[in-house]
Amino acid sequence: MAANLTKTRHERGDDRVPGTNLTREEAQERARLLTVHAYEIDLDLSGAQEGGLYRSVTTVRFDCAEPNAESFLDLVAPAVHEVVLNGKSIDVAAYFRDSRITLPHLHQGPNEVTVVADCSYTNTGEGLHRFVDPVDDQAYLYTQFEVPDARRVFANFEQPDMKATFRFTVKAPEGWTVISNSPTPEPQDNVWRFEATPRISTYITALIAGPYHSVHSSYEREGQSVPLGIYCRPSLAEHLDSDAIFEVTRQGFDWFQEKFDYAYPFAKYDQLFVPEFNAGAMENAGAVTIRDQYVFRSKVTDAAYEVRAETILHELAHMWFGDLVTMEWWNDLWLNESFATFTSIACQASAPGSRWPHAWTTFANSMKTWAYRQDQLPSTHPIMAEIRDIDDVIVNFDGITYAKGASVLKQLVAYVGEDAFFQGVRAYFKEHAFGNTVLSDLLGALETTSGRDLKTWSGKWLETAGINVLRPEIEVSPEGVITSFAVRQEAPALPPGAKGEATLRPHRIAIGFYDADAAGKLVRTERFELDVDGELTEVPVPAGTRRPAVVLLNDDDLSYAKVRLDEESLKVVTERLGDFADSLPRALCWASAWDMTRDGELAARDYLELVLSGIGKESDIGVVQSLHRQVKLAIDQYAAPEWRELGLTRWTDATLERLRAAEPGSDHQLAWARAFAATARTPLQLDLLRALLDGTETIEGLAVDAELRWTFVERLAATGVVGEDGIAAEYERDRTAAGERHAETARAARPDAGAKAAAWTAVVESSDLPNAKQEAVIAGFVQTDQRELLAPYAEKYFAVVQEVWAARSPEMAQQIAIGLY
Repeated sequence: MAANLTKTRHERGDDRVPGTNLTREEAQERARLLTVHAYEIDLDLSGAQEGGLYRSVTTVRFDCAEPNAESFLDLVAPAVHEVVLNGKSIDVAAYFRDSRITLPHLHQGPNEVTVVADCSYTNTGEGLHRFVDPVDDQAYLYTQFEVPDARRVFANFEQPDMKATFRFTVKAPEGWTVISNSPTPEPQDNVWRFEATPRISTYITALIAGPYHSVHSSYEREGQSVPLGIYCRPSLAEHLDSDAIFEVTRQGFDWFQEKFDYAYPFAKYDQLFVPEFNAGAMENAGAVTIRDQYVFRSKVTDAAYEVRAETILHELAHMWFGDLVTMEWWNDLWLNESFATFTSIACQASAPGSRWPHAWTTFANSMKTWAYRQDQLPSTHPIMAEIRDIDDVIVNFDGITYAKGASVLKQLVAYVGEDAFFQGVRAYFKEHAFGNTVLSDLLGALETTSGRDLKTWSGKWLETAGINVLRPEIEVSPEGVITSFAVRQEAPALPPGAKGEATLRPHRIAIGFYDADAAGKLVRTERFELDVDGELTEVPVPAGTRRPAVVLLNDDDLSYAKVRLDEESLKVVTERLGDFADSLPRALCWASAWDMTRDGELAARDYLELVLSGIGKESDIGVVQSLHRQVKLAIDQYAAPEWRELGLTRWTDATLERLRAAEPGSDHQLAWARAFAATARTPLQLDLLRALLDGTETIEGLAVDAELRWTFVERLAATGVVGEDGIAAEYERDRTAAGERHAETARAARPDAGAKAAAWTAVVESSDLPNAKQEAVIAGFVQTDQRELLAPYAEKYFAVVQEVWAARSPEMAQQIAIGLY
């Protein structure tokens, strides 16, 4: 349409989409019109230690399909000094507006544009983030570009389907290291000239710069050699367990290359642990950034190492699914993230030598729980959400996109078969390497390899919201023989305000029969796998089959559905949940009990008793820690108010008892110590926390290290036992970035109107806090046992939340809107 215009939109005075948004229709038209070839980006970061602005010079070479057409570049910058299009300067004042630089009168065929701008460092974790470490007073930089923030650093066509090569040149301060997607060159006069990348999307380009500490190795296999690097700040170097990180990384390389039948597609693989990172990690091609809280400076449980390993593998999986082959538009974001989650956990569960063969238990207990909760809120939406523009994308990084999407992808694998699934994935990578795809490209490949028609499956699973409930209906003869067995599927109404209709879906599930063995453990004696579709599905049980002690629907957790137990099974599970020999059926039963509690079918006090009766036999530390969180949540939010204090007292007494009884130095001991600190309330309990802090009392094997000290200090601050002097004294012991954040949390947690007012002002009425400190203040401000103190802020919250959303950057606005809700 623009090809026939004789005047540009700016010359006509027409308005575009305001602000920094971009619609899907605009992106489609731009992709139709333009083919991008190459970027050359020159950044002067020599003044980064002092901050301020930096010079960004970008040259883009691209083709246009039509003569005299018009399009636009994206750029968020305080100042644009010059724009040269096809050798001619254009009027910056007339053509740079609303984060866009209009490109008028384009040539059919090759075009070239150069943009000279001043860009800003940020403290929000978006664009080029700048952080100063209080330990060494050195600045550390990293980029975070997903979804639309490469335009905060260089002018570009900011959409995933306009791939190109990228060649970065960076001037940095003396003594710094600069890392990007391409291998790191030797600098000349503090200038780092990188080779061009393969064709990739803007959002996975990256720059990390500063006096980072690094460790290097390589991945070697059958003549293939991939350089590996791990980076962190020097103040964390003593805690960097690089050997363990390299081990997980190599396991991922082995497993993914075998399953995908496609060699790692980039020249090297660096993993950079960076400060004040908003997410868990980011899949920048060959230069993955990871939150540096994953460099553990204090003792953590194995569950934390498992989560870190899943994060490492998730980002590595993205090198193929996301970076090599990229979604055309953000409506397939769910597939990008779900694939990485599914394959990372599958790798943990089955890769030779993995420390976490129980990874699907963790998935059922954490990811699934997150998904079920998110899917029952008014904000639920289909997995394949309607993404009309960039603003829609930003609010779709949620439990539906990640957790439900991965759960449904696991169901898809069960539906088509694992072998057929990976055969289809291999064909998909080979056909679309370094290109862009839509969902139907993957589903078409899977239809070919599996013979399944996935159109109906896709419509019911990906284009509708909500959860199904599966219930067993069993009839038994007087002799205990099953005479009738069916699975009833229900589609509860969607939450008020949610769009769409309740839907029955096709489920591929396993059904497990469990009985006690000679040792008294509940073990699986029979397994049936079948398709469940419609309201009632008969289960073909062999004639003469006796009813087992427990009938467990969705055994192996193949599908995404809430599962209910029949009356007899529920009775056995209530009495003997901890007796399951395997962790996954235990986790599924724990999850079912938690669902029933959230749905009001099981009282919070009964859930507490169930946990107290079974948690002692729970060996999986990740499940134990989830149960700790869920019990506290149930008492805080779901219990009758008049019983709440009694429930908290019973729970806290139990946590202290189990802390003292736990094996010295064990993960369970540390977990119980944290659970105790979370709800300690009586003078004796709080005195114990103080005594553990000052060393006048010890618990054998419990290392009261930096992080556990802060856990105790934050609880003592929230209960009024420790004030500003105590918080300041603890910070003097731990003058690190982590110590700063903990001190902010402790100050905001104090049960004092002045402390709450100061926290509110710092977060809501001022915008000076960097992202990590804002998050820390919010964490301290919200205390569930300070209801009366926080009550006045409910009205204030709703009075300002829209204004905050409009005024702050997406990450900062979401922190406030969600954290203070």
